[in-house]
Amino acid sequence: MTPVELAPRFFAAVVVILVACRLVVAVAGRFGQPPVVGEMIAGVLLGPSLFGLVAPDAADAVFPAGLKPVLYVAGQIGLVALMFHAGYEFRAHAGRGLAGTAAAVSAAGITIPLALGAGLALVAHGHVDIYVDGVPVWVTAGFVGVALAITAFPMLARIITERGLAGSRFGTLSLASGATDDAVAWILLAAVLSAASGDPGQVLTAVGGALLFGAVLYFLGRPLLALIVNRPGVRDDTRLLGTVAVLFGAAWFTDVIDLYAVFGAFCVGMAMPRGEAAERLVRTTQSVTQVVFVPMFFTYSGLNTRFDVFADPAVLAFGAAAVVLAVAGKFGGCWAAARLRGEPPAVAVRVGTLMNARGLMQLIALNVGLAAGIVSDALFSALVLVALVTTVMTAPVLSLLDRRDTAGARTGPATEQDQEVVRT
Repeated sequence: MTPVELAPRFFAAVVVILVACRLVVAVAGRFGQPPVVGEMIAGVLLGPSLFGLVAPDAADAVFPAGLKPVLYVAGQIGLVALMFHAGYEFRAHAGRGLAGTAAAVSAAGITIPLALGAGLALVAHGHVDIYVDGVPVWVTAGFVGVALAITAFPMLARIITERGLAGSRFGTLSLASGATDDAVAWILLAAVLSAASGDPGQVLTAVGGALLFGAVLYFLGRPLLALIVNRPGVRDDTRLLGTVAVLFGAAWFTDVIDLYAVFGAFCVGMAMPRGEAAERLVRTTQSVTQVVFVPMFFTYSGLNTRFDVFADPAVLAFGAAAVVLAVAGKFGGCWAAARLRGEPPAVAVRVGTLMNARGLMQLIALNVGLAAGIVSDALFSALVLVALVTTVMTAPVLSLLDRRDTAGARTGPATEQDQEVVRT
């Protein structure tokens, strides 16, 4: 398909994606779900699990095979803008005195689901058709473990921001823990991909490149961003151009070292100076990209998801077990770590709930594994199910906890004290 033929297909597909996402977001919002959850669901519905099943000819016409790479690249623009905003918000609301607790929560949120996921994959070997021929069993097991260990940090940040929780103790703790959790998880994913390729240099490149990137951003990137944003007499369009150039440069470099563009964008967001001009730049980069480009990533993921694989009872059982272990490992592990660090029950349970959401970042990891040839269609769909369930449950559980605490506040001073800690 030539670029001239591809362009009209792209514009038609974008119209379908945006309309479908808006309709599903409206329905999901009636059930208390944030927009990003509706976009996830819409992406799956536009894939072979519904649209491709009901109207295969129309699906092929709207989403031809040659369009997939274009949707992937467009989706990356949305993810970079979303993570840039998340990094900016994280720095704005990060509090002191949380480093030790955040490290403990993150460690538990990685090690426990990692072990449970790897164990599940090993138990399934020879019983469930989730393996790719030629890929070592332990590589697949490691990938499943990493997939369950990931937290959907951009989604977590968006839920916290949309619900007005950024200034709360559990919101700040969850942001700090989620950022650490995902940074470590991506390094582990790089290790798995390195082992799968037989090239140990991949993980060394990721670790060494991350150290180099951090140093360059701190000593050169921060002053440059401050100059771009705060220099008197600079036009707004010039500030935007300079900021986007730094942002995309960071995304390029972290993609090259296999930490992926989203983390470069997050770090640039943290490095942004504070002030009215910076706020305006962040809002500008977020407004259009998040509405238009992020849905394209979800659709790209949906086009690779086939829920018909659950017609195999063994695959269905594997998917259900993965959901249970994912919740037990991430929610349970993070809750227990927070309690052991002395956090009150109301804070610990909310931290566990937020950290349990995997949606966006797990979908990114699954697409990376699929592109690397180490993830089968069945395993991809089973882990998409994990991403959907653990993310969809987040908002309702938070609302249930809020209602419970509001009702319990009338019955005893202990609950009121917990609520005060949650707010502060």
